[in-house]
Amino acid sequence: MSKTIVLTGFEPFGESQVNPSLIACNAFDRLKIKGYSIKAFEIPLVFEEIKEKIEEIIKENNPVAVISTGQSPRATISLERIAINIADVSRTAYNCESKPMDQILESNGPDGYFSTLPIRKIKEQLDENRIPTNISNSAGTFGCNQIFYHSMHYLHSKNYNIPAGFVHVPSLPEQVVGKNIPSMSLETIKEGIKIILETLIDEIVRE
Repeated sequence: MSKTIVLTGFEPFGESQVNPSLIACNAFDRLKIKGYSIKAFEIPLVFEEIKEKIEEIIKENNPVAVISTGQSPRATISLERIAINIADVSRTAYNCESKPMDQILESNGPDGYFSTLPIRKIKEQLDENRIPTNISNSAGTFGCNQIFYHSMHYLHSKNYNIPAGFVHVPSLPEQVVGKNIPSMSLETIKEGIKIILETLIDEIVRE
């Protein structure tokens, strides 16, 4: 039985040269937590490449869980509850300059997929450790929702009954200088990811 957990973060986008989701995930690459190996991967923020990349990662690593992450302008670590079958971009474009509008992600897919991560227990642990967090009911309609939906659809279609879902992390302080946008330190983000991984592993072991 595989004891690998896949962790993904997005490449930088827009005017930023960094993406906190990728930096935080890379900090755990090749580490072992409670006997489970963590593998971190960079996802291109390119509309036509996201599906192929996440499916390839899952197929090649046969993980026991998949956690995808991305950056948001929110003040908290957001545990996403649902992915929806749509891409619709009105502001920031993908790095390929694509701006899909009302585009279905999977023609044969359902309207949405719920996260199978233990998001309530994760929130409780983050709260206990005084890390700002919330359970979010919208992952948006950009790249973050896209990878969330594609990964859940692939797992469902292949009958992989494993925990999977998406987590948004805030911007870094250096990214929001001169902007009215909240931020979170990289150390706090990394501590949050660590708690998410530990809580998830505890649930896997319990089952």
